[in-house]
Formats: sequence, C-alpha cells, structure tokens
Amino acid sequence: MEVEISKLEEIIDNQMKDSLHHLQQELSKIRAGKASTAMLEGIRVQAYGIPSPLKSTASVSTADAKTLVIQPWDKAMLAPIEKAIFEANLGLTPMNDGEVVRINVPPLTEERRKSLAKAARGLGEDAKIGIRGARQKAMDAIKKEVKNGYPEDAGKRMEATIQSLTGDYNKKVEEMLDAKEKDIKIGRASCRERV
Repeated sequence: MEVEISKLEEIIDNQMKDSLHHLQQELSKIRAGKASTAMLEGIRVQAYGIPSPLKSTASVSTADAKTLVIQPWDKAMLAPIEKAIFEANLGLTPMNDGEVVRINVPPLTEERRKSLAKAARGLGEDAKIGIRGARQKAMDAIKKEVKNGYPEDAGKRMEATIQSLTGDYNKKVEEMLDAKEKDIKIGRASCRERV
C-alpha cells in the first residue's frame, strides 16, 4: 500500500505539470501584437489531399517584429497555405508573392487587448480545472487507501502534501496569466514563463 501512496505524489505532480505545460502552449498562441511563429501552431494545410501541420509543409520564421514569413518546401503549397491561414480565422491576412507567404501582424486595439486578456484568463481557468481534477483523484485515492488500512495520520499528511502541491501549481498559473496580461498590454509576443 505504501508504495502506491508514495508514487501518488509523483503521478499527481506530473498531471499538474501537464496542465501547466498545456497552458503555456496555449498562451503562446495568443497574439500580443508582435509576430511569433507560435501564432500559427495548430494550422493544418491540405497537402496533397492530406491535412498536415503547417510546419511539415513549410518553414515558418519572423522577418521582423511585425512580419511572419512562410516559405513552403513546394511552391504548389502556397495557395493551400494561404487558404489554411484564412480558414483558421486568426485575424491575419496572408499575402502570397509567388515565392513566400507573408503575414503582417497588425497592432492590437484596446478592445482586442481586453478580449485577448479575457481569453487568456479562460485558458488559465481550464488549467486550474485540470489541476483541481488531479487533486481530487489523489484525495479519493488516499481516502480509499485509508479505508483499506493505510495509517490515517499518514493519509492526512499525504492530503496536506497534495493540497500544498495544488496551491503551488495554482500560483504558477496565476504568475503565467499575469505575465501574459502584461505582454498583451505592452504588445509582446508570448508568455515567457518556463514550466
């Protein structure tokens, strides 16, 4: 029994870490006024009849703080790439010059900044839900083990450890959200918090 309980903290820590990592990835996709290749993560291009990630069909880079450049491996992919960006509804307008696709990232309006900050908070709440879900699983497992004969005082200590872990991860979520909101307000590209 004790081995299972001792592994529980590591398992729950990894689940909470996954929630934090997912939040970091999602926050990096939120445009904060500066061109970032992360803005195009998740775009799928119809490549020869198969939906493929953009990065597998082209090189994506930043030319400057306001311009993304997409250089396809095959020039026949220019139109499908352009179409995929339009369909992704990111508020970006791709320009195909026959060689590359360029995207000029427009400056954010105050209304758009507020909207992005609200979206970031929503992602943060999703991460907290994941963290609370992991916490609840741990608490249920501990109660089950106590019912099956695990020492009650050791169970209480483990519950306190899990609760402390939950608090630490929720604090990290708040720190990431605060950094992202600051980035949105000043127009930087992405959350630079590390998990």
